[in-house]
Amino acid sequence: MSFFNNFGRGFGRSSRKKQQQQQQQQTPQPSVPGPPQALLRGSSGTSAASSSSVSSSGHHHPPVPKPLFLAQPFVRTALVKGSFKTIVVLPKYVEPGEWFALNAFEFFTYLNMVYGILSEFCTPKTCPSMSAGPGIDYTWLDMSKKQMRLPASTYIDYVLTWTSNKLSDQTLFPTKAGVPFPASFPSTLQSIFKQMFRIFAHIYYNHFEIIVHLSFEAHWNSFFAHFISFSKEFDLLDRRDTEPLRELIESFEAQGKFGRS
Repeated sequence: MSFFNNFGRGFGRSSRKKQQQQQQQQTPQPSVPGPPQALLRGSSGTSAASSSSVSSSGHHHPPVPKPLFLAQPFVRTALVKGSFKTIVVLPKYVEPGEWFALNAFEFFTYLNMVYGILSEFCTPKTCPSMSAGPGIDYTWLDMSKKQMRLPASTYIDYVLTWTSNKLSDQTLFPTKAGVPFPASFPSTLQSIFKQMFRIFAHIYYNHFEIIVHLSFEAHWNSFFAHFISFSKEFDLLDRRDTEPLRELIESFEAQGKFGRS
């Protein structure tokens, strides 16, 4: 049984095509600045060190405290125990494109669902930039390829809308039998996973306290571990893309959530 069956229990299930049609109808359509490729590009600063340091003047600075999601017991809290390896591998007799498309759609659906719960806490005032830890702010490129520093809520709305449109595009994610996936499918999939990771990173660094308040941390950690396990299995994310949550991923790996390499 897929982890999604537990995570989404009570929300109802339907066919991928029907879900795509419903999602397209329900997802808000903001005016996206710039061409679609601008949505796939961003920049980030260098992460600040988390250990103690000594400045050039010789003054010792205390260590930067770890974020809440890396603290005990939260870093080990999970809905699903053990490895996700067995549920992310390509099943026998299943066409790879269908497996990738199904999982991409379900990851997007539940990430969109969680953000919908947290969106009232993610405002231009609370989150003036798309931050993912100390020194890391993702930027947007407009039509003239100029970097834009957007509030996280705006950035995430653009990503969710763009992803929904991609998943609903029959030329990219065909749902009719016998229609092949295009040659651009792998790169599109990687771009979608890269943007979804940025949403995970922003939520972990800026809204994890709310997740704990809602007693949702076990579900959230397992959802993220499932996402990373799938990404690792099919090389959908570069190491540099996952740097903001490197310590968390390494902790999950040490806990055996991704199986043996």
